[in-house]
Amino acid sequence: MRGRGLKPSTGGFTPPALTGLWRSALGALLLAWPAAAQQPVIPRSERPGLGATDPRAPVDARAAPRNALGRVQSQVTGRCTGVLVAPDLVLTAAHCLVTRNQTIARPESLRFLLGYRLGEFAAAAQVVQIRTGEGFDPVRRGPTVADWALLRLAAPLAAQPLPLWEASLSAGQRVMLAGYQQDRPEVLLADTGCELLGREAGLLRHSCSATRGASGAPLLLVLPDGRVAVAGVLAVALRHAAGGYAVPAESIPRR
Repeated sequence: MRGRGLKPSTGGFTPPALTGLWRSALGALLLAWPAAAQQPVIPRSERPGLGATDPRAPVDARAAPRNALGRVQSQVTGRCTGVLVAPDLVLTAAHCLVTRNQTIARPESLRFLLGYRLGEFAAAAQVVQIRTGEGFDPVRRGPTVADWALLRLAAPLAAQPLPLWEASLSAGQRVMLAGYQQDRPEVLLADTGCELLGREAGLLRHSCSATRGASGAPLLLVLPDGRVAVAGVLAVALRHAAGGYAVPAESIPRR
């Protein structure tokens, strides 16, 4: 899927080199770069978002809370990860919906495959409506803080949605991240032992390992009592290290 790197904030923050998790159907990935500068292409041989060691492992897409996740599938934009946040509403990244013509895909070109694994899935639904973050520009694929999309489904799915977290977050809180990633697209790969690192330029920085295809995956907050909520939606990844940035759930409408 397509992504956009993080731009410096007006407060003087200069981000490290970032990349979107999947830049185009041809696999070109763009490094974070000032908007006026030419953005270099990152080879497909690189796997941004991963470090020297790889803690990701296949997980059961049928088990809670991961049974709310699925693949956002399209013939014109490829595939990304998404999560049910209401019975008929899927959260993903807006850059996942950008076509080769640099427009947002039409709803009828998109399907959500809940609990996808090895060509099978628990349920599927057609997308009938798309809402992206205010000000999201498909040509620029940004700004990153607006890189979210809510997909309205034609019918509700029989699965337990995950709530969007509304309370404050702090560095050190436990999170996990699972998605359908380029190197193992037929199964759900997860890093279950990562944490929030703080906030930068309006985004949540995390230490979770994830690469291309995980765009749109929920950054899942693990609460002390075992409950899980969506802390944010994955938008960009570090180029040569584990981790990346997510749009915080508090900035995303509930319906």
